[in-house]
Amino acid sequence: MVGEGTDPECLRQEIASLEIRLRDAEAALRRKTTAGDEEDEEAAAAARSLPTSHHALLLLSDSALPLGTFAFSCGLESYLVHARQKPDLDRFLGLSLRSLAAAALPYVLAAYRCPARLGRLDLDYDASLLCAVARRASVAQGRALLGVWGRAFAGVSWRGGGGGDGGAAAAAAEVLDSFRARLRASPPLPDTPSAHYPPLWGAVSRAMSLSLPQTAHLFLFNHIKALLSAAVRASVMGPYQAHAVLAAEWIQAVIWEAVRRVWKVEVEDAGQVVPVLDLYQGRHELLYSRIFNS
Repeated sequence: MVGEGTDPECLRQEIASLEIRLRDAEAALRRKTTAGDEEDEEAAAAARSLPTSHHALLLLSDSALPLGTFAFSCGLESYLVHARQKPDLDRFLGLSLRSLAAAALPYVLAAYRCPARLGRLDLDYDASLLCAVARRASVAQGRALLGVWGRAFAGVSWRGGGGGDGGAAAAAAEVLDSFRARLRASPPLPDTPSAHYPPLWGAVSRAMSLSLPQTAHLFLFNHIKALLSAAVRASVMGPYQAHAVLAAEWIQAVIWEAVRRVWKVEVEDAGQVVPVLDLYQGRHELLYSRIFNS
């Protein structure tokens, strides 16, 4: 406390000391405020740098996406029953992945590259499927995907992603809306589409601004996820082992090799390369008891 008899010189020194402390405090406050603003700007810039396709990728890879894939084992259940030797799950996964890539991935890529061909690609893929069980599974998942698009994703503006400009995404969205209207027409139209899963996956991915590599990789990755989920529910493996397989380098290598092999394959050259998988799926309905639809 400064008293009345305090020397003026002491008062001047005290004032100078307080002014220095005030300047130091103001400088510290400015540094803190500036640092906070810079952090906020950095966070905002980082958020803006993520393309729309990043969010779409998370949505389409979500295990809770209501496509009904949990109801299908893609021939795994039949394989476990009919295999003459001890089932080799790793071999089955690799063969199933290569089979899907050769038979279905060209339709995914073609629908992505030219969504306007969606109706024709749907007809061609329907004609290429010889196994009735596989056909029902493809139609069920395709119509579920189209329903998710119409009820959840169609009202969102998917722009600025890896799939090109927003105009391409908007054009794909118009094709999907028209395709959905044809499917829901009452009475049914003479050319009512089947709505198969692979070509619809390509068109939906384009409409949601995913890049072509993302579209192809996610299509095959989701297939492996579905197979491993079926294996867990069939008590072939536990959840930790399933995720260890999903994260394995050999699975990544098989996926990218499969994508590389069919990257330039036309739909006219697509086809089943592991015919025994059609046999397994076709005999699924003959099982005495089963927990999956395929």
